[in-house]
Amino acid sequence: MNTALTLLPDFSLILLGVALRRWMHLGDHFWAGVEKLVYFILFPALLFNALTRTPLALATALPLVTTGASAMIGAMVLGYGARWLFPMTPMSFASQFQCAFRFNTYIGIAIAGKLHGAAGIAAMGLVAGGLVPLANVAAVGMMARHGEAHFLRELVRNPLVLATVSGLIWNIAGLPMPAPAGQMLGRLADAAVALGLLAVGSALKLRGPSEGGMGAAGYLLAVKLIAMPAIAWGVAIALGLSGVYFDVALVFAALPTASSAYILAARMGGDAPRVAWLISASTLLAMISLPLWLALR
Repeated sequence: MNTALTLLPDFSLILLGVALRRWMHLGDHFWAGVEKLVYFILFPALLFNALTRTPLALATALPLVTTGASAMIGAMVLGYGARWLFPMTPMSFASQFQCAFRFNTYIGIAIAGKLHGAAGIAAMGLVAGGLVPLANVAAVGMMARHGEAHFLRELVRNPLVLATVSGLIWNIAGLPMPAPAGQMLGRLADAAVALGLLAVGSALKLRGPSEGGMGAAGYLLAVKLIAMPAIAWGVAIALGLSGVYFDVALVFAALPTASSAYILAARMGGDAPRVAWLISASTLLAMISLPLWLALR
């Protein structure tokens, strides 16, 4: 109960985003601008700020990333089973496959920060930034015949990866942060979580599933919200994770699917409406499943 109440303000912001999109009629251009601001400026500033000012136990961070990678790979293997269990075209399956393992970094950072402050944000930044390449390789590789150069260009321009790498380098080098720069980053970080969660809510689209039916949808949602965190739980215990790192590993694995899965499906000619429905359903269901996983820890 206490865990659910702790996360209630963050999930309330997502629902507020739904309401604002529906009733204020701000237009697609406004929400697209908010998403770009959060993705390219605010969340990178939040990650960089947390990573530069938080002491990092890198010896423990490696098992954290290993736990996240193990959970993600397990979800990929299970998600691939939908190809054989449910009738759908190859491209529709490739679009939906990514919904079994991709993760919403905005929600993850918000929850990690609520649970453990800057240390939680830094740990989530490490695991999320470290596993963005794996998620992109699997999603892009399954969906289309794009060349490696295209993928690498997308990866090196990813602002969350850039913020994670640069923040780690700054931290390891022991560089001082000038006070004005630190204050500016702090202000940007303060705006990141609220606007990020509102943007998540504004992007929800609840339309019925098409190819694969409810069976495939239920299967992929179970992989993402039940199987993936269960794998993370087991691996985290086996590797001896505890405290901040255990909580972050569990939250990371239990996150709903990222909205970027829809962008990828739409850009590469996939089943974008189906992916939008899966993202929305996983986000709403995670409001129940995530507090339950955290209550069991």
